[in-house]
Amino acid sequence: MSSKLGSLEKKWVLYDVGNSAFTLLVTTIMPIYFNSLAEAQGVSQVDYLAFWGYAASISTVIVAICGPILGTVADFPGWKRRLFAISVLIGVLGCMVLGVVGHWLWFLAIFVLAKSAYSLSLVFYDSMLTDITQPERMQKVSANGYAWGYIGSCVPFIMALVLVLFYDSLGMTINTAMLLAFLLVGLWWLILTLPLWKSYQQKYYTGRSGSPVADTFRRLGRVFKELWRNKRVLLFLIAFFFYIDGVYTIIDMATAYGTALGLDTTGLLLALLVTQIVAFPAALIFGRLTARRKPENLMLMCIGAYFLIAIYGMFMSKQYQFWVLAVCVGIFQGAIQSMSRAYFARIIPPERSGEYFGIYDIFGKGASFMGTTTVSLVSQISNSVNLGVGALAIMFLIGGFVFFKASRIGSAQS
Repeated sequence: MSSKLGSLEKKWVLYDVGNSAFTLLVTTIMPIYFNSLAEAQGVSQVDYLAFWGYAASISTVIVAICGPILGTVADFPGWKRRLFAISVLIGVLGCMVLGVVGHWLWFLAIFVLAKSAYSLSLVFYDSMLTDITQPERMQKVSANGYAWGYIGSCVPFIMALVLVLFYDSLGMTINTAMLLAFLLVGLWWLILTLPLWKSYQQKYYTGRSGSPVADTFRRLGRVFKELWRNKRVLLFLIAFFFYIDGVYTIIDMATAYGTALGLDTTGLLLALLVTQIVAFPAALIFGRLTARRKPENLMLMCIGAYFLIAIYGMFMSKQYQFWVLAVCVGIFQGAIQSMSRAYFARIIPPERSGEYFGIYDIFGKGASFMGTTTVSLVSQISNSVNLGVGALAIMFLIGGFVFFKASRIGSAQS
């Protein structure tokens, strides 16, 4: 197997570099900016964290409903590329508009739209993996996507960080600095999407029979029935639902959590920048380890590490502890995401990757509805954000157990 990425594989990886800038913005600067808007308009710290969590939850519900339907449509000839472009454009425009919104409620509404479009773009993007490479290269290509996404997203993030932290020295207001930051990230995302959009050709697809709407729901119903017969895929998806729930919740709410604890804003942003830098080599290392070690064992190790991270979060109150958390998350974040994506891509029919990745997104990003809602509710009920984060440990415990059961099922069932 060649160690170098092909031209189309590189363009596929490049989209990860582009969209990861939006992810980093959502997990760092955006919740801090929302906090300043909400606080100035009389929203308390605990309610701020809860409202941010509820907005993330609404977004995941939207994706959970639309993802499998649009994913099924994407398997029709020519539709995957078209739907991918539409979702990216909505996400990019939403990102840019956030820079001019002044009311916290409108900010949350547009955030939900932009984040939903971003997540839907990943349904089509992830399912492209079966078209742009061979099965034996999926783990390597997937790992490169996450790795280069982490390090590449640091470029616009650092530029945005300079604008936000030193706006006064640059002779501008904080509102102007935030507008430029949102515009910068949106343009970065759009420009790095173009190479894949121009070059991608759908290799695997299914034919359409009868009404496209009826055919879509008929095929969607068929794939759910197939899951009951394919225990390997079903158990993996159940496990994925729980453990990735915790992973995405930590990603979505890390900065909001640190801010609610009253930690220094600059320190939080720099710590999360370290997460991206650490995640780059870590994802590549785990990608190479899968050639010598069973991916199932490596995934169980990552799930166990996240269980300990959630427990650690219960006792966090100081800045240096957040730095430790950021480094630990960086080591395992890209690994567990890339291995999950490649593992799933190998055990599904390639010509129906859109259908299956639509379901994958329900169990994945859609699952974070439970995580973000759990953190928000436990935080408000107990008046402690530490207990809210600690509640995620149960997600990793259940996910690890079910994944262990799935890994015992032979590959012959795929």
